[in-house]
Order: sequence, then C-alpha cells, then structure tokens
Amino acid sequence: MPYQFLDHEADIGIRVWDKTLEKAFAQGGKALFDIMVDIKKVKKVSSVDISCEARDIPALFVEWLNHLITQASIKKMVFRDFKVTSIEPFGYDLYKLKGTASGEKLSPKKHTLKVEPKAATYFGLKYEFKDGNHYLQCVIDV
Repeated sequence: MPYQFLDHEADIGIRVWDKTLEKAFAQGGKALFDIMVDIKKVKKVSSVDISCEARDIPALFVEWLNHLITQASIKKMVFRDFKVTSIEPFGYDLYKLKGTASGEKLSPKKHTLKVEPKAATYFGLKYEFKDGNHYLQCVIDV
C-alpha cells in the first residue's frame, strides 16, 4: 500500500508515493477514498473523467483530490481505482492533469462509511522526488 495516514489533531494527513508522478497521484485517490469507505467493497462499475490544472505539482495534487471529492458528491459515487493519464506543463506556469476515477454509486447498505472529507488542503503540502519515488502529502479536512 503506497500510502499512509499521518497524525493530525482534527483532520487526516495523507502521504503517498510511487515510481511515477501519475501513479503517486493515483495513490492519492486511493488514500482519499480509503478515508471515506472500505474501498475493498467498491466495484468498478463506471468511470468518471477528471481534469484539472494548477500552477505547480503540489497544488495540482490538491486540485486532483478536490476534483475527486466534487465528482463523488455530484455523481453520488465512491471510487476505488484511479488512473492519471497525463500530467503536463502548459505554458510558463501551469500544469494540466487528465485522468479517470472508477467506482460505483454509493450505497450505505453496501459500503462501510467512515468519514466524509470536505476538502484537500494546502496545510502540510509537500512534494519531493527521493530514492526513485515521487512523494506527495497534504491534510484532508474532515
């Protein structure tokens, strides 16, 4: 499991890592939804396209997570699988992300509900490339 939860007084910190930046972002999606539900009980029934942009990689991570929260709320879904197909610089000071989130409609009878994330925040936001892995972390407001 290339993610972990970090101690925080009132919220939940997440730290994710993987060999590629795209896979590290996907791990962020898994960590986020593991806060919400038992993702092992979520099936891949349908997918939602996600795209976002930000001024740098750490801010893009927060945008990605917040777009996932928004789409889950709008579509009344929970997700378990995430694929980031591209993270590309655009212009001088902008990065664009394209990806998908797969899951199914939320069913309180089927899905064990944990806590509801309000938003990914900039608190504790970090990005580094170390020992062949991309590491990202932030705090999720719950």
